Amino acid sequence: MHTKTIVELSQGLKDKIFSCVELMQHYLNRINQSDLNAFITVTDKLALAQAQLADDKIALGNASILTGIPYAHKDVFCTKGVKTSAGSKMLDTFVSPYDATVSQKLNQADLVMLGKTNMDEFAMGSSNENSFYGAVKNPWNRLKIPGGSSGGSAASVAGGLSCFATGTDTGGSIRQPASLCGITGLKPTYGRISRYGMIAYASSLDQAGPMTRTAQDAAIVLNVMAGFDEKDSTSAEQKVPDYTNNLNDSIKGLTIGLPKEFFSSGLDDEVASNIMVAVKEFEAMGAIIKEVSLPNSAYAIPAYYIVAPCECSSNLSRLDGVRYGYRTKDAKNLEDLYFRSRSEGFGEEVKRRIMIGVYALSVGYYDAYYLKAQKVRHLISDDFKKVFEQVDVIMGPVSPTTAFDLGSVKDPVSMYLADIYTLSANLAGLPGMSIPAGFAQNLPVGLQLIGNYWSESKLLNIAHQFQLKTDWHLKTPQEC
Repeated sequence: MHTKTIVELSQGLKDKIFSCVELMQHYLNRINQSDLNAFITVTDKLALAQAQLADDKIALGNASILTGIPYAHKDVFCTKGVKTSAGSKMLDTFVSPYDATVSQKLNQADLVMLGKTNMDEFAMGSSNENSFYGAVKNPWNRLKIPGGSSGGSAASVAGGLSCFATGTDTGGSIRQPASLCGITGLKPTYGRISRYGMIAYASSLDQAGPMTRTAQDAAIVLNVMAGFDEKDSTSAEQKVPDYTNNLNDSIKGLTIGLPKEFFSSGLDDEVASNIMVAVKEFEAMGAIIKEVSLPNSAYAIPAYYIVAPCECSSNLSRLDGVRYGYRTKDAKNLEDLYFRSRSEGFGEEVKRRIMIGVYALSVGYYDAYYLKAQKVRHLISDDFKKVFEQVDVIMGPVSPTTAFDLGSVKDPVSMYLADIYTLSANLAGLPGMSIPAGFAQNLPVGLQLIGNYWSESKLLNIAHQFQLKTDWHLKTPQEC
């Protein structure tokens, strides 16, 4: 059952081949036997209650396609009555008193939450090694990283521990782990999905999205997750289409842009070869291939690693040991309480980014760093606008390499460079997607699709058509 899609499981529930309770128990058994460290919290009692309610709805004929489907929830979304840690010691004891809007929408869709997935602390990382709860392992090779920060979510789907999972993408944290674990991951346009109740890393960049086996499944889940939310000031008042409506549209005549900057030095030869084979598949389906240029994309990394740390230093200032979260013992005074609570509660990478952000925002440096980074961000966005006057979609690699060894990257700058192909879409607020497109060194390779604003339907259509012609998305690790 654990290798089936949402569509297949929904049909099985409808045909009474198995019940929601049986399906939920199957996944919980797999989670309990797993060595991937993909979950921080397993919500077995809640899952049982939700599964029983879902079975009742199905019996009454009131079910939707998502009724009773088990999923994994990234531990950055607040869930009422359940620990929400963001992968940090700072929030290890925090039990949310309310639901994030995404959590609420998934509950209303009668889904079954299996638990909260492991992640890089406060979504800061590209390997899922920065978690207070330990590193997540890649289902394809236990010695490899799954990608980050949504590594636990990606590993849970690829490893057959959940049917789908939620993720968040600030600089590639849905697309990169989806690529490295061989699943489908979608980052919608900024503002498409509410951020209310999603613990913030960088508020102008963070965006939630679905992580699934197929593009069709991603469309089904996005139908539930997307929409305006008056509780989120960055939520867009944009009509939400049915993302499943155009999946079967022909892509003949589609113009695909290949940015020459995405195929320069630093890209692994085998990864590049897989990407070009995938592009040729689109060409065989009638697409037109065109080389384009994103000249300012080279500045995405320095711009991002100014903007994001500045925003995180502000967002995390509220975690001071006073109101909730970790508090040091036997503080001598208020200053000591602040200093020790934050020093002990935050991990090294989080402290590094807070310090970068505080420095860049300080008097005398704001104009030189933060303001200049925002100007570069504007230039990157303009590059995309010009390219989308010529093409319908941009394609390229997600990551310059396949999954690397656990513990192999000690230099944080080297880790930051792993995001070179994903960051620019976040800085511009554009939708992006990763779909399975081959293997290199026996590890998955993802193809990245970047679309114009609000073009999620088009991206899902393109991805679905590719998956009708290929079987990379059907591959599963041997252990599954």
